[in-house]
Amino acid sequence: MNGNGRRILGTLLAGGPESVLRGTCNRSRSAQEGAILVASSLEAGLYDAIVAARAVVCGSGGLTGHMQSLCRGRGIPVLRVDEADLADLIGEVTLYLESASIVVAPRTAPLPGTGNSRLDAIGSACAVIADLQDITAINSSGPHAARVESFFIREEFLCLALGLRPLDAMAGDAAAITAYGQAIGERLCDFVTALLPGQRLVLRMLDLRSDHAADVTETAPVAVEPNPEMGLHGARWLRGSTGYRDALHTVLATLRKRLGDEAERVGLSVPFVSDETEFAQLRDHLALPHGTPLSAFVETPSAVHATSAMCAAGASELFVGLKDLVQFYLAADRGNHLVADSYRTRHPAVLDGVRSVVESARAVGTPVRVFSLALDLDHYLEHLPAPDGYMMCTAELRQLLLPSP
Repeated sequence: MNGNGRRILGTLLAGGPESVLRGTCNRSRSAQEGAILVASSLEAGLYDAIVAARAVVCGSGGLTGHMQSLCRGRGIPVLRVDEADLADLIGEVTLYLESASIVVAPRTAPLPGTGNSRLDAIGSACAVIADLQDITAINSSGPHAARVESFFIREEFLCLALGLRPLDAMAGDAAAITAYGQAIGERLCDFVTALLPGQRLVLRMLDLRSDHAADVTETAPVAVEPNPEMGLHGARWLRGSTGYRDALHTVLATLRKRLGDEAERVGLSVPFVSDETEFAQLRDHLALPHGTPLSAFVETPSAVHATSAMCAAGASELFVGLKDLVQFYLAADRGNHLVADSYRTRHPAVLDGVRSVVESARAVGTPVRVFSLALDLDHYLEHLPAPDGYMMCTAELRQLLLPSP
């Protein structure tokens, strides 16, 4: 202890626009606007409390967990500290992002800002968003906002924001499935109305792992899997669900009814797909209207090796999901801080895989976009062939768009 209180050191999992910030700790699961959420771990049940928070302090989790990614997209800093230190976080605290520390005491020093100047190198940018306000934030970022050609959103984030229970809906009757599809479709319509001319929206179809599904399901049975990351989710689950197929048709019908030709500004992307066979099987199962483009996420080593074949099978675009790709290449759980030193986003094997995807896709004229954390962007720009564009979380991309101070 000193005159400024106890300083607790941690690991910064997600940054934000401010380097120093102060707030009152929220140790509940309820939303408290502008508070600093303190939680043992981040999970879907904390969604409302997370999005209302100014910052989050947790006792476990990795750099690219789903909720950490949600925070990064919103510009909500996340600091991981030892579990034992969480008990001391009561009352007002101050976070220092540059030193990855938190002080249990008030501080009145001025809060410096940050800037970025690498926009020209990232190509046609894609913003990874969590809600409508993220589109508004990007498109109000000044004259460079139009450089963002697309916005990408996970369907499960829409479910969290709308209070939907997707597995319960899919296991219900036709009315429940239709209501789910209409709710998703109506929300996507709202998103489209916020786009600038030339921008589009990409929906990553439902990818709900069993451990996350258990938190947002009341009636549908959820299997207990020993390793949910490698279990029944993504394309594997989608191609076995007739309920989701019917709900997706309702989504598309809702878009066409409300938007007319503008519905084409919404694209679909297949999550967690292993190879061209799985991609083709899912496309057949979904029975999409003729000519509907369907893109794919490359986030497993098998998908890396199947890049050319997936393009030949009709993938309209590829998105390289680095967060999952790293953990599967290196066998290091991205949500486990005990193996954080092994989870290396710049590992040569990972970069080799990304290089292969970019070169294979570009060779056959299929657009390809690569996800990057802000801290890795310069390294990727130097060591990877240029993709059609980079994907980044909203807050990090917005720092590139804003005029230099």
